[in-house]
Amino acid sequence: MTLVDTHAHLHFPQYADDLEAVLDRAREAGVLTMVTVGTDGETNRAAVALAGRVPGVYATVGIHPHDAAAATEADWADLERLAGAPRVVALGEMGLDFFKNFSPREAQEAAFRRQLALARRARVPVVVHCRDAHAEALAILGEAGAGEAGAGEGGVMHCFSGDVDVARRCLDRGLYLSLAGPVTYKNAHALHAVARFVPGDRLVVETDCPFLPPHPRRGQRNEPAWIALTLARVAELRGEEPARLAASTTANARRLFRIAD
Repeated sequence: MTLVDTHAHLHFPQYADDLEAVLDRAREAGVLTMVTVGTDGETNRAAVALAGRVPGVYATVGIHPHDAAAATEADWADLERLAGAPRVVALGEMGLDFFKNFSPREAQEAAFRRQLALARRARVPVVVHCRDAHAEALAILGEAGAGEAGAGEGGVMHCFSGDVDVARRCLDRGLYLSLAGPVTYKNAHALHAVARFVPGDRLVVETDCPFLPPHPRRGQRNEPAWIALTLARVAELRGEEPARLAASTTANARRLFRIAD
């Protein structure tokens, strides 16, 4: 099987000592394409640099809601510059996180709107982070016209954490849904229902590594090779053969991010 990890943080310090071994294990598991995701000025530059030197790795650049209040105008200028860099396939991760509220809600919402406007101008997809803020995030996406003709290139709700009703509203907005390690957890009943519900042409998978390892790797540092565990559980929930689901999610990821190889 060939797999795409649509959301990783390979440039984070958790991989500083053994990145090559992590990448080797990913390739051995069939994960030949990985998207490493920036979250602030420093990590945006690191993500782009990594994508520039490692075959099969692409980058996104964005201002995470946790970092919205701390973002400087220099960070925003860098973001706009890097949005057009080679191997940058999307803007984000961006969005709202009302669970931790590391930035004030007003700052999060302003940063989200600003990035959506930039994505519309640049005509690139968006990677949306949303935690305990689905109604507010969907309202802002609606204001920005995300998913409408001429409004950019769509996007993905990364590490989807809502229920079927929220999933339906995201799909109506033209977004893909990405499932991560939590869908493998025994008591994640809402995510199990979402996995069964999402149309096959709008579903992708991710690790969000080094975070959110799938069962039975909980408590360990996550890595791209383990996306196969998530895919196997989603396939089981959907009653599909893993190879067939791998093929469809890989095609979806390449279409979403316009990755040809």
